[in-house]
Amino acid sequence: MNFQHTSLSGVILLTPRRIGDDRGWFIETWNKRTLAQGGITAGFVQDNHSMSADVGTLRGLHYQAPPHAQDKLVRCTRGAIWDVAVDVRRGSPDFGRWVGVALSAEGGEQLFIPKGFLHGFVTRTANAEVQYKCTNYYAPESDGSVAWDSLGIDWGLTGSPVLSGKDRAAPAFDDWISPFVWEEET
Repeated sequence: MNFQHTSLSGVILLTPRRIGDDRGWFIETWNKRTLAQGGITAGFVQDNHSMSADVGTLRGLHYQAPPHAQDKLVRCTRGAIWDVAVDVRRGSPDFGRWVGVALSAEGGEQLFIPKGFLHGFVTRTANAEVQYKCTNYYAPESDGSVAWDSLGIDWGLTGSPVLSGKDRAAPAFDDWISPFVWEEET
């Protein structure tokens, strides 16, 4: 497993080693010991899987507030997406900054997003499937979102995105108070 730290502290791009032959290929997508060696000690408790039919479907920017906050390990298992994480830990030197990475089924990349970050993605292909592990169970009372277009993120869109009602109604970043607080790493 290759671990590449992004410009945001704690957000890590993982690329599993792909073993291929004339039958196809094999990758190990999650191994507790391997991830711990790369600095990720998340205890995952739930897997989620989404499919987006149209190119330009944008899901995000989402979060789960404490005490139900979640670390996520995101991968695209069909097609391709542009995946985005935004640091929203009040007091963080990176507060409000974002990082985006291309994830595809072909490449096998995964993005680790710790608690205290907004998460969203836009599909680059039709019928894109995304799977992600979470370190906490979904709690509707902690579910939240921030407007996808309120942080100056370059989503690579050529037109208007396909959005859910929840995402269309999300508050702008400047009108939202983050429930996350940065704890300086020791």
